[in-house]
Amino acid sequence: MHADVIVLARHVEHLRTDADPKADADPDPRANAVAIRAGRILAVGDTGTVAALRGPATVVHEFPNATILPGLVDVHAHPVWGSISIGGGVDLSGAHTLDRVCELLAAAVATHPHDAWITGYDLDVNAFPGEPNGAVLGERLPGRAVSLMTRDAHALVVSPRVVELVGLTGHETFTDASSIEVGPDGRPTGYVVELQAMDLVFAHYPDVPVDTAAEYVGRELERLARGGLTGLHALDFADPSEAVYRHLEEHGDLPVRIRCSPLVAADSGPDAWQHVVGLQGLHGRRWHVEGVKFMLDGTADNGTAWFEHPDTHGENCEPLWRDVDAYRAAMRFFVEHGIPTATHAIGDRAVRFALDVIEEIGPVPRAPHRIEHVESIPDDLLGRFVELDVVASLQPAHGTRHTRGDGTDNWSRRIGPDRAAHGWRTRDLVDHRAVVALGSDWPIGPGDPRVGLADCQLRRPVEEPETRPVQPEQALTAREAYTGMTLAAAHASGARDRLGRIAPGYLADLTVLAANPLDLTPEAQADNPVLATVVDGDVLLHTDLAEERP
Repeated sequence: MHADVIVLARHVEHLRTDADPKADADPDPRANAVAIRAGRILAVGDTGTVAALRGPATVVHEFPNATILPGLVDVHAHPVWGSISIGGGVDLSGAHTLDRVCELLAAAVATHPHDAWITGYDLDVNAFPGEPNGAVLGERLPGRAVSLMTRDAHALVVSPRVVELVGLTGHETFTDASSIEVGPDGRPTGYVVELQAMDLVFAHYPDVPVDTAAEYVGRELERLARGGLTGLHALDFADPSEAVYRHLEEHGDLPVRIRCSPLVAADSGPDAWQHVVGLQGLHGRRWHVEGVKFMLDGTADNGTAWFEHPDTHGENCEPLWRDVDAYRAAMRFFVEHGIPTATHAIGDRAVRFALDVIEEIGPVPRAPHRIEHVESIPDDLLGRFVELDVVASLQPAHGTRHTRGDGTDNWSRRIGPDRAAHGWRTRDLVDHRAVVALGSDWPIGPGDPRVGLADCQLRRPVEEPETRPVQPEQALTAREAYTGMTLAAAHASGARDRLGRIAPGYLADLTVLAANPLDLTPEAQADNPVLATVVDGDVLLHTDLAEERP
């Protein structure tokens, strides 16, 4: 039997760990070649062994001095709405003051008609002296409709013109913990908190045609692939996701594999749950719908996370689901339908409640339950992830890039030093032998996995050597970090029998790096060239350092 493709390098890095029960007893240290047939790995070995599988039609890709790894998978991302936000909005990621925010917005205003909406993303709430307020947008950009998504994507700051256009009053009521914030005069301040409130504003955004949205998404997926990703777990499946994926696949293959888990809206009922059940199994060539996502709480930055005790503002002490028994009933409903769940839980009370419910309802055969974010938890919850086989899905870059080691950021000030010291406990969870899967929450965090994985080891932004680390005792090793986007990612999706390893019979999803990241400092890892990614056996070359031979 001949291979369709052979990938040659200097080394095949298996990323085996002692915790991997399926790891080969003794992987061949000489392995430097992978043979692929029909999208699956046919053989792994040295050049001489694999050369025997070469036929007249076999395509050989040579990467001298490179390392082949299992394909990197980001377990928490939002590729559709993230790409649309980036494609049509103003990037505020580098704006740390209100003056800089307004400068960037003014530049956008200058190129748009007076009645056009100006949207922005990645707004740092630390730029405001107190609670975010849209008044400054009215002062600097009078009469303009401006809507800015905060960095955690759980709130908007909108201009007075948007308040007028949408008809916000501050008296709106929601079934979840959403709110339209008001000032001392009882009028809306322009701070719109959580999803149901944000949807009131989104309903007035100009429509984005599917072909335009697909162009945005395709461009960003290609960029993410160039960073080394071969897969994403999309923790949403709202419109226009299906139309966008199908449009893209009408014109070619996606550069990454995408697993989509639709959101179950807070305080929704059986009719909505049944609709989400009906979405399961939808698929294209490289995307499919599997699992569901819940949001049990919001975010600590805007006061909607669920902690055991209130924060310094008297907030962060309630669930996003007003009726937590409805959350319990919904979780049981999906388990009875054999559907795995992922619960967004940031505060310690939310994490505890989610674990309690998972213990009550039990597992599903298809994949383990997951808890997303897990931003601050006490010691007694660490072992329960292992006991219940619950995946801890963390985004350490939220800690390294949204908080500060000196505790002066909004997140740390609100929840206090004790809880901040228990933030993003990657080391403690790994030491308790929990499965820690790593993601970015892109576009909220950096989509380049090399950057996020370096941050995870340094506990600070990799490009800021003078920045004080955040909980440095929680740092992971390079092997542990890369395992979080390979073996752990496969476990999180119930795919350990086909993804996350380089072994015969597994799907041929590979990441080819110029150097073995396990041999590099975290700083060097962030700039380690991605030579190629392989998805379903298709080789996507990302530099001119590779050699292809028929």
